Amino acid sequence: MFNYSQRYGLISLIALISILLPVGAFAHGVDETTRAFLQSNTGVQIIPFLYIGAKHMVTGYDHLLFLVGVLFFLYKSRDVLLYVSMFTLGHSLTLLFGVINDIQVNAYLIDAIIGLSVVYKGFDNLGGFKKTIGFTPNPKTAVLIFGLFHGFGLATKLQEFQLPSDGLIANLIAFNVGVELGQFSALAFILLLINYWRKHNSFNRFATNTNCLLMSAGFMLIGFQLTGYFIS
Repeated sequence: MFNYSQRYGLISLIALISILLPVGAFAHGVDETTRAFLQSNTGVQIIPFLYIGAKHMVTGYDHLLFLVGVLFFLYKSRDVLLYVSMFTLGHSLTLLFGVINDIQVNAYLIDAIIGLSVVYKGFDNLGGFKKTIGFTPNPKTAVLIFGLFHGFGLATKLQEFQLPSDGLIANLIAFNVGVELGQFSALAFILLLINYWRKHNSFNRFATNTNCLLMSAGFMLIGFQLTGYFIS
């Protein structure tokens, strides 16, 4: 049985994942104030785009769910930095490339792939690949590839607003920096929670439950986005 502190930590994490499950399907909603700004802004607007980028990542639950899975079994700071950097490189490239070159990708399909990335990482953390195919695909390559798709997910949202070319590159860079700041803030909290549980013997049970929840969240995201694709 869990003691009080263990139960409190487990309940906190399950509550976090439970919040991410239902809201994740609507992870990229844009409030009316932000929408109005994006549709009417002109010239270089560094601070507003920094804020919008950070806000987008903090409320971008599909991205955060994937990163929870990526970081779950990383114990060394060097590894955390490496994997987060791979993800950052991937989504930064496609975010900038997609918007600047106006590459149109169906948002529902991209978001379904992002949901798949969550399922993939949860399954990987459970040892699913080793059990089914006898080996685990290179995790660094997987994080980079899925990072590219996550970046296209961000790009499709910005393209909805037909951003003016005046100051576009500077604003995109500011948005991307804001995304990284938001990502850092969210991951700091997530890592604190995960590291707390690593100190307890219940971590293995906690890990299995959490990664099953991650897979469930990913499947829900896939279903929601594919439904939107077929009925839109």
